[in-house]
Amino acid sequence: MSKIETKVTVASLGSLAAGVALAVITAFLAEPGAFGPLPEPVVFLLVAALPPVAAFLAGYTAPHTDRPAPGDGA
Repeated sequence: MSKIETKVTVASLGSLAAGVALAVITAFLAEPGAFGPLPEPVVFLLVAALPPVAAFLAGYTAPHTDRPAPGDGA
């Protein structure tokens, strides 16, 4: 049995995936105007919000890990 709850693992992996996606976005779409008519402050907020939102959604949708009952030796 893992000591790390499933929700924590999934949220961490979601944050990692969002970080990789963010790196790809900044590497390939770093030229001005890549996001169309959006103002720069809006683009900054969208890009900055990506990892925490992805981590929250991944953790929220992951199943909860049941705790062992008292006296089960855990």
